Amino acid sequence: MQRIKLTFPGATGLELAGALELPDRVPLGYILFAHCFSCGKDIPAASRISRSLAEKGFAVLRFDFTGLGGSNGDFGNTSFSTNVEDLVAAAAALRAHYKAPALLIGHSLGGAAVLAAAHQIPEAEAVITIGTPSSPEHVLHHLEDQRNTIEREGCAPVKLGSKTFHIRRKFLDDISDHNMKEHIRNLNKALLVFHAPLDQTVGIEEARKIFETARHPKSFISLDQADHLLTGPADAAYVGHTIAAWAERYISFSYETSETNRPQTQNIATGEVLVTEEDKAFLRSIRTDSHHWLADEPLSMGGGNQGPDPYEMLLAALGTCTSMTIRLYANHKQWPLEDVRITLSHTREHCQDSANCEKEGQKIDVIERRIELTGALDQEQRARLLQIAERCPVHRTLENKIEVRDQLLPPVPSD
Repeated sequence: MQRIKLTFPGATGLELAGALELPDRVPLGYILFAHCFSCGKDIPAASRISRSLAEKGFAVLRFDFTGLGGSNGDFGNTSFSTNVEDLVAAAAALRAHYKAPALLIGHSLGGAAVLAAAHQIPEAEAVITIGTPSSPEHVLHHLEDQRNTIEREGCAPVKLGSKTFHIRRKFLDDISDHNMKEHIRNLNKALLVFHAPLDQTVGIEEARKIFETARHPKSFISLDQADHLLTGPADAAYVGHTIAAWAERYISFSYETSETNRPQTQNIATGEVLVTEEDKAFLRSIRTDSHHWLADEPLSMGGGNQGPDPYEMLLAALGTCTSMTIRLYANHKQWPLEDVRITLSHTREHCQDSANCEKEGQKIDVIERRIELTGALDQEQRARLLQIAERCPVHRTLENKIEVRDQLLPPVPSD
């Protein structure tokens, strides 16, 4: 697994900070995770659930709402509506650079936000809530001590956890404007409700209201002894594993949809390579008749860094062929070669820096191949193995005149 830091514009245009947890293979689907009120993307529950889902093959984006964690802005200027808009912006970022989320997860008030945002993310096929209130008005109990002051003076400091935020009257007004029953009733997506019976922050009756209002398909899972923030690692892991199993029934996995209108992988002939898109940026799936891997560009180039880039694969082809050829020859000669280590790099040099130039000012591609041979080899054997390295098939191919013949295939008829 790997984690990629993402930034994208939020509802107000300010930059939001996100973390994308990626599995070690092509993601089954993308998931968008919304954290609890005033928390942040890095609370243990959010990070543990995300990692658990990544282990099961999903890519999960969690991010800080405006004014929280690593995101820009003033939390005091936000509202429940801006949280919903931030979620829609996060889905748009996934859609633009990877794939739109097939699953929306919300913890506590984040659950209410995903319920409200779901109709604006058409690709989402299912919604999951964890310890979620049936209405955002539930958070007003956090503000009870200062509510009168906020309504009278327009703003007041409120301590939430270890931090103090200035909450404005528009936050209170905005919460009352949302008809959550309508959002839940018209969800038109599969719904899974997690709730702990002993939750002291959001009572179990809130889960009952959500579940009774929602239409089928809907499911409810009790979290037994868990607390509201799922501080127990086992509780968060259980939620992640359960979501992965439940999702099999309700969402279309990437491996079922991404190959639509493409040649079937089982028909790849020996010696052929099939390259298909896995996102709208640089992530590519590479298949042969018996192997599968990913290629991508690094983050600095706008990619997701989920696989080697094309030139790294080119160097890898030369390096592996060199190593195999040296080993094969040494074994045949029964020479005491213990290990072969090949390090390669690619640059482009001006013509005057190299003897292999035809035109002044021209640039040529240069591959440096550094060969380390370990073992009790004499100088004659080492020199011979260097000669053998230059005779490896890929080396010869790269030094030959290469002709690439393109053929544009006719479009595949749609059903």
